[in-house]
Amino acid sequence: MPRTRPEESNVTIATTQRVALVTGANRGIGREVARQLAEAGLAVVVGSRDLAAGERAAADIQAELEAQGHRDLTIGAVRIDVASRDDEPGNAHAAADVVRKQFGRLDILINNAGRMVEVLPPDITGKHLEAAFSTNVAGTAETIHAFLPLLKEADAPRIVNVSSTTASLLLTTQDKDFGGDHSVRAPYSTSKAALNMLTLHYNKAFQADESLRHIKINAITPGYVATDMNHGLGNRTVEQGARALVTLALKGDDSPTGGYFNEDGPLPW
Repeated sequence: MPRTRPEESNVTIATTQRVALVTGANRGIGREVARQLAEAGLAVVVGSRDLAAGERAAADIQAELEAQGHRDLTIGAVRIDVASRDDEPGNAHAAADVVRKQFGRLDILINNAGRMVEVLPPDITGKHLEAAFSTNVAGTAETIHAFLPLLKEADAPRIVNVSSTTASLLLTTQDKDFGGDHSVRAPYSTSKAALNMLTLHYNKAFQADESLRHIKINAITPGYVATDMNHGLGNRTVEQGARALVTLALKGDDSPTGGYFNEDGPLPW
Protein backbone atom coordinates (compact mmCIF):
# COMPACT_ATOMS: atom_id res chain seq x y z
CA MET A 1 0.00 0.00 0.00
CA PRO A 2 1.26 3.54 -0.68
CA ARG A 3 2.43 5.47 2.32
CA THR A 4 0.40 8.42 3.51
CA ARG A 5 1.67 11.82 2.49
CA PRO A 6 4.02 13.07 5.22
CA GLU A 7 3.26 16.19 7.17
CA GLU A 8 5.98 18.74 6.51
CA SER A 9 7.38 21.66 8.43
CA ASN A 10 8.91 24.70 6.76
CA VAL A 11 12.59 24.74 7.69
CA THR A 12 15.77 26.21 6.29
CA ILE A 13 17.63 23.58 4.28
CA ALA A 14 21.01 22.82 5.82
CA THR A 15 23.72 21.73 3.40
CA THR A 16 26.95 22.14 5.35
CA GLN A 17 26.00 21.60 9.01
CA ARG A 18 25.86 18.12 10.44
CA VAL A 19 22.22 17.14 10.92
CA ALA A 20 20.81 15.33 13.96
CA LEU A 21 17.34 13.87 14.41
CA VAL A 22 16.03 13.32 17.92
CA THR A 23 12.83 11.29 18.28
CA GLY A 24 10.41 12.13 21.06
CA ALA A 25 12.02 15.57 21.24
CA ASN A 26 9.09 17.88 21.93
CA ARG A 27 9.62 17.54 25.69
CA GLY A 28 11.73 15.99 28.44
CA ILE A 29 15.13 14.48 27.75
CA GLY A 30 14.62 14.54 23.99
CA ARG A 31 13.95 18.28 23.92
CA GLU A 32 17.04 18.94 26.01
CA VAL A 33 19.15 16.70 23.77
CA ALA A 34 17.90 18.70 20.77
CA ARG A 35 18.75 21.96 22.53
CA GLN A 36 22.26 20.85 23.46
CA LEU A 37 22.97 19.58 19.95
CA ALA A 38 21.78 22.88 18.44
CA GLU A 39 23.92 24.74 20.97
CA ALA A 40 26.88 22.66 19.76
CA GLY A 41 26.32 23.95 16.22
CA LEU A 42 24.40 21.12 14.60
CA ALA A 43 21.28 21.42 12.52
CA VAL A 44 18.60 19.69 14.56
CA VAL A 45 15.34 18.02 13.62
CA VAL A 46 12.84 17.72 16.45
CA GLY A 47 10.94 14.47 15.96
CA SER A 48 7.49 14.33 17.53
CA ARG A 49 4.24 12.40 17.15
CA ASP A 50 2.45 15.75 17.05
CA LEU A 51 4.02 18.01 14.41
CA ALA A 52 2.62 21.17 16.00
CA ALA A 53 4.18 20.23 19.34
CA GLY A 54 7.49 19.58 17.62
CA GLU A 55 7.36 22.91 15.83
CA ARG A 56 6.65 24.71 19.11
CA ALA A 57 9.58 22.97 20.77
CA ALA A 58 11.86 23.84 17.84
CA ALA A 59 10.78 27.49 17.94
CA ASP A 60 11.25 27.67 21.72
CA ILE A 61 14.73 26.14 21.51
CA GLN A 62 15.70 28.57 18.76
CA ALA A 63 14.40 31.57 20.72
CA GLU A 64 16.19 30.42 23.87
CA LEU A 65 19.53 29.95 22.11
CA GLU A 66 19.25 33.20 20.17
CA ALA A 67 18.63 35.02 23.44
CA GLN A 68 21.95 33.56 24.62
CA GLY A 69 23.72 34.94 21.57
CA HIS A 70 23.74 31.92 19.27
CA ARG A 71 23.30 32.65 15.58
CA ASP A 72 22.89 30.75 12.31
CA LEU A 73 20.71 28.14 13.97
CA THR A 74 18.88 25.51 11.94
CA ILE A 75 16.16 23.82 13.96
CA GLY A 76 13.25 22.11 12.27
CA ALA A 77 10.59 19.57 13.09
CA VAL A 78 9.19 16.40 11.58
CA ARG A 79 6.23 14.25 12.49
CA ILE A 80 7.36 10.78 13.50
CA ASP A 81 5.46 8.21 15.54
CA VAL A 82 7.88 5.32 15.95
CA ALA A 83 4.98 2.99 16.75
CA SER A 84 3.41 3.65 13.33
CA ARG A 85 3.94 1.12 10.58
CA ASP A 86 3.72 1.01 6.77
CA ASP A 87 1.13 3.53 5.57
CA GLU A 88 0.04 4.68 9.03
CA PRO A 89 0.29 8.44 9.76
CA GLY A 90 3.63 9.56 11.12
CA ASN A 91 5.54 6.44 10.05
CA ALA A 92 9.33 6.59 10.11
CA HIS A 93 9.77 6.15 6.35
CA ALA A 94 7.56 9.16 5.64
CA ALA A 95 9.64 11.13 8.16
CA ALA A 96 12.84 10.03 6.43
CA ASP A 97 11.45 11.32 3.14
CA VAL A 98 10.86 14.71 4.75
CA VAL A 99 14.35 14.87 6.27
CA ARG A 100 15.97 13.97 2.95
CA LYS A 101 13.89 16.56 1.11
CA GLN A 102 14.40 19.40 3.58
CA PHE A 103 17.91 18.72 4.90
CA GLY A 104 19.47 16.41 2.34
CA ARG A 105 21.43 14.47 4.93
CA LEU A 106 21.46 12.88 8.39
CA ASP A 107 24.56 12.42 10.53
CA ILE A 108 23.18 11.57 13.97
CA LEU A 109 20.08 9.62 14.97
CA ILE A 110 19.04 9.73 18.62
CA ASN A 111 16.39 7.07 19.27
CA ASN A 112 14.91 8.72 22.35
CA ALA A 113 11.18 8.09 21.92
CA GLY A 114 10.05 5.63 24.56
CA ARG A 115 7.06 4.33 26.44
CA MET A 116 6.77 3.43 30.10
CA VAL A 117 4.48 0.52 30.96
CA GLU A 118 4.07 -0.15 34.68
CA VAL A 119 2.53 -3.31 36.09
CA LEU A 120 3.51 -5.89 38.69
CA PRO A 121 5.00 -9.06 37.13
CA PRO A 122 2.15 -11.39 38.26
CA ASP A 123 -0.30 -9.12 36.41
CA ILE A 124 1.66 -8.81 33.15
CA THR A 125 -0.17 -9.84 30.00
CA GLY A 126 0.96 -9.95 26.40
CA LYS A 127 -0.67 -6.58 25.83
CA HIS A 128 1.59 -4.94 28.40
CA LEU A 129 4.71 -6.31 26.72
CA GLU A 130 3.42 -5.51 23.24
CA ALA A 131 2.83 -1.90 24.29
CA ALA A 132 6.38 -1.52 25.61
CA PHE A 133 8.07 -3.40 22.78
CA SER A 134 6.11 -1.65 20.03
CA THR A 135 7.74 1.68 20.86
CA ASN A 136 10.95 0.81 22.67
CA VAL A 137 12.18 -2.02 20.45
CA ALA A 138 10.19 -2.33 17.22
CA GLY A 139 9.93 1.46 16.99
CA THR A 140 13.68 1.83 17.20
CA ALA A 141 14.19 -0.84 14.55
CA GLU A 142 11.64 0.81 12.27
CA THR A 143 13.34 4.18 12.66
CA ILE A 144 16.82 2.81 11.99
CA HIS A 145 15.55 0.96 8.93
CA ALA A 146 13.96 4.13 7.56
CA PHE A 147 16.96 6.40 8.13
CA LEU A 148 19.78 3.95 7.37
CA PRO A 149 20.10 5.05 3.71
CA LEU A 150 20.70 8.64 4.85
CA LEU A 151 23.09 7.60 7.62
CA LYS A 152 25.00 5.39 5.22
CA GLU A 153 25.75 8.46 3.10
CA ALA A 154 27.20 10.42 6.06
CA ASP A 155 30.94 10.64 6.74
CA ALA A 156 30.78 9.84 10.46
CA PRO A 157 27.25 8.66 11.29
CA ARG A 158 26.19 7.96 14.85
CA ILE A 159 23.17 6.10 16.23
CA VAL A 160 22.40 6.49 19.93
CA ASN A 161 19.74 4.20 21.38
CA VAL A 162 18.39 5.54 24.67
CA SER A 163 18.34 2.60 27.04
CA SER A 164 17.90 2.32 30.81
CA THR A 165 20.03 1.27 33.76
CA THR A 166 17.14 -1.04 34.64
CA ALA A 167 17.94 -3.02 31.47
CA SER A 168 21.10 -4.46 33.05
CA LEU A 169 20.60 -8.14 33.85
CA LEU A 170 23.54 -8.13 36.25
CA LEU A 171 22.47 -5.03 38.18
CA THR A 172 18.90 -6.34 38.39
CA THR A 173 20.20 -9.66 39.72
CA GLN A 174 22.21 -7.74 42.32
CA ASP A 175 19.07 -5.86 43.41
CA LYS A 176 20.54 -2.48 42.58
CA ASP A 177 18.45 0.46 43.74
CA PHE A 178 17.44 2.09 40.45
CA GLY A 179 15.28 4.70 42.13
CA GLY A 180 11.51 4.70 42.30
CA ASP A 181 9.39 1.56 42.31
CA HIS A 182 11.31 -0.88 40.14
CA SER A 183 8.83 -3.68 40.93
CA VAL A 184 6.34 -2.35 38.36
CA ARG A 185 8.84 -1.68 35.57
CA ALA A 186 9.25 -5.21 34.22
CA PRO A 187 7.70 -4.52 30.78
CA TYR A 188 9.78 -1.36 30.35
CA SER A 189 13.02 -2.89 31.65
CA THR A 190 12.55 -6.02 29.55
CA SER A 191 12.02 -3.95 26.43
CA LYS A 192 15.15 -1.92 27.12
CA ALA A 193 17.17 -5.11 27.66
CA ALA A 194 15.92 -6.24 24.26
CA LEU A 195 16.98 -2.86 22.85
CA ASN A 196 20.49 -3.49 24.18
CA MET A 197 20.58 -6.85 22.40
CA LEU A 198 19.31 -5.21 19.23
CA THR A 199 22.14 -2.66 19.49
CA LEU A 200 24.69 -5.48 19.68
CA HIS A 201 23.27 -7.17 16.59
CA TYR A 202 23.20 -3.93 14.61
CA ASN A 203 26.83 -3.32 15.48
CA LYS A 204 27.90 -6.81 14.43
CA ALA A 205 26.07 -6.41 11.13
CA PHE A 206 27.52 -2.95 10.51
CA GLN A 207 31.06 -4.13 11.25
CA ALA A 208 30.65 -7.04 8.84
CA ASP A 209 29.54 -4.77 5.98
CA GLU A 210 32.15 -2.46 4.49
CA SER A 211 29.48 0.00 3.36
CA LEU A 212 28.12 0.30 6.92
CA ARG A 213 31.29 -0.06 8.97
CA HIS A 214 31.61 3.70 9.50
CA ILE A 215 28.34 3.79 11.46
CA LYS A 216 28.86 3.80 15.23
CA ILE A 217 25.90 2.58 17.28
CA ASN A 218 25.60 2.45 21.07
CA ALA A 219 23.04 2.16 23.85
CA ILE A 220 23.23 4.63 26.72
CA THR A 221 21.18 5.36 29.79
CA PRO A 222 20.60 8.95 30.93
CA GLY A 223 19.93 7.74 34.48
CA TYR A 224 16.81 8.25 36.57
CA VAL A 225 15.77 11.62 35.16
CA ALA A 226 12.69 13.48 36.35
CA THR A 227 10.30 13.48 33.35
CA ASP A 228 6.60 13.15 32.69
CA MET A 229 7.19 9.48 31.87
CA ASN A 230 8.13 8.69 35.48
CA HIS A 231 5.77 11.28 36.98
CA GLY A 232 8.67 13.61 37.78
CA LEU A 233 10.13 11.24 40.37
CA GLY A 234 13.66 10.99 38.97
CA ASN A 235 16.63 12.30 40.94
CA ARG A 236 18.45 13.77 37.91
CA THR A 237 17.66 16.77 35.74
CA VAL A 238 17.01 16.61 32.01
CA GLU A 239 20.20 18.64 31.52
CA GLN A 240 22.23 15.94 33.30
CA GLY A 241 20.56 13.10 31.45
CA ALA A 242 20.86 14.71 28.04
CA ARG A 243 24.53 15.58 28.47
CA ALA A 244 25.58 11.91 28.49
CA LEU A 245 23.66 11.24 25.27
CA VAL A 246 25.01 14.32 23.50
CA THR A 247 28.60 13.60 24.54
CA LEU A 248 28.39 10.11 23.06
CA ALA A 249 26.67 11.32 19.90
CA LEU A 250 29.39 13.90 19.23
CA LYS A 251 32.37 11.60 19.76
CA GLY A 252 34.84 11.56 16.91
CA ASP A 253 36.86 8.74 15.43
CA ASP A 254 37.60 7.45 18.93
CA SER A 255 33.90 6.76 19.52
CA PRO A 256 33.14 3.28 20.85
CA THR A 257 30.58 1.16 19.08
CA GLY A 258 28.39 -1.72 20.17
CA GLY A 259 28.50 -0.66 23.83
CA TYR A 260 26.13 -0.01 26.73
CA PHE A 261 27.01 3.05 28.77
CA ASN A 262 26.06 5.66 31.30
CA GLU A 263 27.88 8.97 31.75
CA ASP A 264 30.64 7.26 33.77
CA GLY A 265 31.47 4.59 31.21
CA PRO A 266 30.48 1.02 30.28
CA LEU A 267 27.68 -0.72 32.16
CA PRO A 268 27.37 -4.48 32.70
CA TRP A 269 24.86 -6.12 30.38
